[in-house]
Amino acid sequence: MAARYLMDNGYAILERDWHYQRRDLDIIASKDGMLVIVEVRTRSNINYLQPEESVDYHKIKSISIAANAYVKGHRVNASLRFDIIAVTGSPGAKYHINHIPDAFYPPAR
Repeated sequence: MAARYLMDNGYAILERDWHYQRRDLDIIASKDGMLVIVEVRTRSNINYLQPEESVDYHKIKSISIAANAYVKGHRVNASLRFDIIAVTGSPGAKYHINHIPDAFYPPAR
């Protein structure tokens, strides 16, 4: 669903569920010469926590390490952006997608 949303909005999907060691990147996309790393979070409801709020420091650090490996391994020479796509809803119901561009920056080493 998140990948379809991105494609419908002009993104090219380069990878889905890309793994580096025990880390993974949900979606790696590109648009307008920029490499976009997308973390996808889902919740059936938002009574307790918005999906994007579950992306904590440790997850950001893990995503950053995997993104660095991808960029080096594929010799990417483009600007890099980290987005979150939050999907709420349940099967058989209508889903809501919240795309948050530039959702976070990698932590300083």
